[in-house]
Amino acid sequence: MSAKYLAEIFAFLVILAVIYRYAVPPLRKAMRHRQEVIGAQFAEAREAKDEAEAAEAKYRASIRDAQAEADQLRQSAHAQGEQIAAELAAKAEEESGRIAERGRQQLAAERDSVVRELRAQMGTLAYELAHRIVVEALADRTRQAASIDRFIAELEGDPAEADPAAPGQAVPADAKGTR
Repeated sequence: MSAKYLAEIFAFLVILAVIYRYAVPPLRKAMRHRQEVIGAQFAEAREAKDEAEAAEAKYRASIRDAQAEADQLRQSAHAQGEQIAAELAAKAEEESGRIAERGRQQLAAERDSVVRELRAQMGTLAYELAHRIVVEALADRTRQAASIDRFIAELEGDPAEADPAAPGQAVPADAKGTR
């Protein structure tokens, strides 16, 4: 081998030693620093991912809780609605019973009032009818005479004369129509 090749190899080795001594440490330091930065970024990314997953889990849990609470509120509202409907139905039933009872009482009062009025009218009508019959009976002279004869016969105790329709007695023609 020639001296030129040896000199080139020696120069190459010196350049390598200089590069290794002065250029490699700052490159290694820069690379280590870069690796540390990248590692820190990965760690931060992992932390952010874990935080995001935790936040998502918390969000989903809060949604489940909100849905459960909404379901409870719906059920509570439904139960309250049924209770209110039942109370209103009971009140309506009670009120209709009171109204029906009041109606029955009014009908009974009206019926009693009508019965009293009819009785009063019946008394008046009976009196008027009796009055008309007596007036008609006394308006006719033959009837008057027959009534007086009957009255006298009743007083004397003669039953045959007291009853104008008794057997063997002739009843006046106008007396027959009044019986």
